[in-house]
Amino acid sequence: MELKAKLVSRKLALTPDLSPGERKTWLPRLGKMMATDWRWSMAPMCLQFWRSPLSKMALVAGVSLLCACGKSGSEAQSPPPSATTASGPASAPFDLLTKSGVAMVCLPGGEFNMGSTEGNPDEGPVHKVTLTSFMMDKFPVTHELFTRVQLPNPSHWQDNPKKPVERVRWRDAKQYCNERSLLEGLKPCYNEKTMEWECDYSASGYRLPTEAEWEYACRAGADGPYDFGSPDKLRQYGWFADNAEEKTHPVGQKKPNHWGLYDMYGNVSQWCEDVYSPTYYQASAGVDPQGPPSPGKDVKRVMRGGSWKATAAMCRATFRQGQRTGDTDACFYTDYCGFRCVRRAALEEATKLKADTNR
Repeated sequence: MELKAKLVSRKLALTPDLSPGERKTWLPRLGKMMATDWRWSMAPMCLQFWRSPLSKMALVAGVSLLCACGKSGSEAQSPPPSATTASGPASAPFDLLTKSGVAMVCLPGGEFNMGSTEGNPDEGPVHKVTLTSFMMDKFPVTHELFTRVQLPNPSHWQDNPKKPVERVRWRDAKQYCNERSLLEGLKPCYNEKTMEWECDYSASGYRLPTEAEWEYACRAGADGPYDFGSPDKLRQYGWFADNAEEKTHPVGQKKPNHWGLYDMYGNVSQWCEDVYSPTYYQASAGVDPQGPPSPGKDVKRVMRGGSWKATAAMCRATFRQGQRTGDTDACFYTDYCGFRCVRRAALEEATKLKADTNR
């Protein structure tokens, strides 16, 4: 727009008349401007008053005003939806890199309506949930990241280090979280001396997301089952049964959701921290819910998101499933189970990480 302003100002206001050469140069350019930006369609009318000194001044002012109006529709980009807090919109999510070089997205705290009235019975009732801000991995944990902390790779498909790790037991995912925390000098969230590796939510390290955190992140400020709208766009955002060719794919190849998170709608389903209960929504806490208490045996944990073998309906943001953890199963062959990490962090710390990322 600044170039357009200089061009029109110079030709219409700073020269006494247009020479044939100038007309040959300038008029085609003005025609292109008019074709791509409606605001410049007023320029031909200004030519009628071109010889008047007063009209020259008015035209220069008009050009500046047109340029201040912003970019044209083809250039404009809508910002990602912000989270909603009790006092109004919160700051928008932003990308950052951790000390160990893992890409994450800082999600501001906010409130949303969790669940669905149109899904399976365990998706209701819809209830309002308020969450504290947290950071979430931009991608599911890959083979490359999993082996970086010296853990054996359990995956079925190991042909590409950028593919998401799968066939991961729930406890193996938690061990990765602890090892990654130690790698960055953070306090681990999981107590490995307890039977179920109890989680300290106040610790500074990494952990699995709660079910509420996962759905909040997947929805990305939207109300529907997919943040991108119509389910016929699912192929653009996720690998699922209709397009995955019965295998996983390197992360980040499909479009991210509006908050910049990739592979939320497919590729691998993702472990959450919560115990699974089909009736939990009837008694869920309203602030930072952590799921029901563990029954102590035969525990199923929540798994969220679609996978390479899932139907489109299973890729919805609200779809829930309970999965046995595989912790005591010597042959855990569930090759659609993956995960990503989250971490609670004060906005000041996340902002500093962002600043370090941009250096």
